[in-house]
Amino acid sequence: MFGSIGFTELILILMIVLIIFGAGKLPQLGEGVGKAIKGFKKSIHEAEAMDAEFQAANQQANMDSADPAQIPHQQSVVPEVPSPPPATGVDNGSNIQAASVSKA
Repeated sequence: MFGSIGFTELILILMIVLIIFGAGKLPQLGEGVGKAIKGFKKSIHEAEAMDAEFQAANQQANMDSADPAQIPHQQSVVPEVPSPPPATGVDNGSNIQAASVSKA
């Protein structure tokens, strides 16, 4: 919790606090520190609640703006592909049938 502060350093700090404030003031000092920590935690929770509320409102605004009924429909443009010209000089078998019909 205190990082690099060891047990002996913590005892030394507590002894200095005891000398400075005296034994009678330690409960009041502890109460003040406790209230400060409680107020700090309360403000953190309030900030988290406000952040969550802001994110929820932001998501709702994003969902409202992405409504498909409000988005104008864009027509897709398909390029017109010309059909290939018919092949010339190719015998497709129609002359053979005509010749067989005329002989019969």
